Amino acid sequence: DRTHLTCVCLCMLVPPYVWRINLDTPEEARHNLSFGAADRWWEQTDLTKLILASNKLQSLSEDVQLLPALTVLDVHDNQLTSLPSALGQLENLQKLDVSHNKLRSVPGEVMQLSRLKSLLLHHNELSHLPDGFGQLVNLEELDLSNNHLTDIPTSFALLINLVRLNLACNQLRSLPADISAMKSLRQLDCSKNYLETVPSKLATMASLEQLYLRKNKLHSLPEFPSCKLLKELHAGENQIEILNAENLKHLNSLSVLELRDNKIKSVPDEITLLQKLERLDLANNDISRLPYTLGNLPQLKFLALEGNPLRTIRRDLLQKGTQELLKYLRSKIQDDGPPGSEEPPVTAMTLPSEARVNVHAITSLKLLEYSEKQAAAIPGEVFDAVGSHPVTTVNFSKNQLSEIPPRIVELKDSVCDVNLGFNKLSSLSSELCVLHKLTHLDIRNNFLTSLPEEMEALTRLQLINLSFNSSDFPFLSQRPLSHVLLSNNQVGCVDARGLQALAGLATLDLRNNDLLQVPPELGNCQSLRTLLLDGNPFRTPRAAVLAKGTAAVLEYLRSRIPA
Repeated sequence: DRTHLTCVCLCMLVPPYVWRINLDTPEEARHNLSFGAADRWWEQTDLTKLILASNKLQSLSEDVQLLPALTVLDVHDNQLTSLPSALGQLENLQKLDVSHNKLRSVPGEVMQLSRLKSLLLHHNELSHLPDGFGQLVNLEELDLSNNHLTDIPTSFALLINLVRLNLACNQLRSLPADISAMKSLRQLDCSKNYLETVPSKLATMASLEQLYLRKNKLHSLPEFPSCKLLKELHAGENQIEILNAENLKHLNSLSVLELRDNKIKSVPDEITLLQKLERLDLANNDISRLPYTLGNLPQLKFLALEGNPLRTIRRDLLQKGTQELLKYLRSKIQDDGPPGSEEPPVTAMTLPSEARVNVHAITSLKLLEYSEKQAAAIPGEVFDAVGSHPVTTVNFSKNQLSEIPPRIVELKDSVCDVNLGFNKLSSLSSELCVLHKLTHLDIRNNFLTSLPEEMEALTRLQLINLSFNSSDFPFLSQRPLSHVLLSNNQVGCVDARGLQALAGLATLDLRNNDLLQVPPELGNCQSLRTLLLDGNPFRTPRAAVLAKGTAAVLEYLRSRIPA
């Protein structure tokens, strides 16, 4: 297959013909003149996948730039100590696997690969990462495990499409709070580090499904008020002493809870709120008794308790397996008190997670959340609960709001991040425009037709998401704006000069709009790292140019500017 080349020759250098495969005529064609136009395959397609894994390569040539159509480059399991800067020119690259090498650094040019979706850097010798990681805005998978990293760049917060992040087996002593901005993250592995605490903002990651914290130095678990999709929590081999109700009460989707080899002394009754729990590993702790209602968990298939000083459960019963143990616990519920004193079934309980206001999130996380309630208005008690506490994040998304809650002005001295997405807003009132510390505003999936002039007062605004509003929005002039998301609207023209005034503009998403032309002057936006234009009716730039990535599109536009 001409588009896919696998080279396994146990070589220390890549043969030069590999890099020139798109340029040179094949040897067989030189001696056979009978090839017709339809048979000249080497002129019809470029190499898109190059597999150089499991060789003895010590370096890669800068000639890799001669393969601009590559979407996959796999050089794992070699002896590479560095990567060529020319990698930054592979604008179509979507997967880069350089794992199991001897890399000590990542060249900054790799941060130019705006189409990259998978970056595998595990099992190397990396001790630091370039600050520009946030430029890889399309990255969905990042594996940095088994290196020597001691910290994580704050720019990771810009990886809003990242789904899987593996930081296991490094030397991390802390995680940046900004990691919570990864709104798409579903799997986070921080096993085998030196973490003593986990940032409280981690609990706001609403998409998180799997969290691995094994083999650290944690003394406690965070609370998870927003992690309603979390299915697996692995925190074994730490120094956790207390497991309390606040750690558990919001984890309605949890199916695996692994806490073996800690110092936990008791299990709270609220563990019975985990109605979807299938595996519970509490082996090798200091637990002396269990709540008998644990036997009522309907999905529990595996329960590990060995290595605990349990007083009420005989050792031979532990050896009979999970189902016998659960049966025993259920049988003891009736004996645990006088008639009428038994706990009501879990299904009859008022779950703490169903409370109207999450006060803990306000006081500890500075988060005011009232989302997914299908509410037409935000109850006054939600704002009353704030009191004098400074709130930095507001999440009122996925409701039925038709106007901005007037009392949001009470948060103007502290709030930085507001999410009003997936509501029924048709206009933005002045209340929003007095939030002078606002840096992130998400108002996608509403019915907005215009923006108020008062928004110019939001002088700190860095990111605005206006996608899916079906309107022709004017371009904003706020100088700090770095990310403008306007996909799936009715934008018909682009104010190129206005955009050039946004010196820090890094991302401009104009997909699926009504653009009939793209002004060439847009090419002069030097700070732009991601420009998305697919799904518009313009004729130029053509699809072939768009497919080459942002740098190629900007270069094309500059070439069209009249002299």
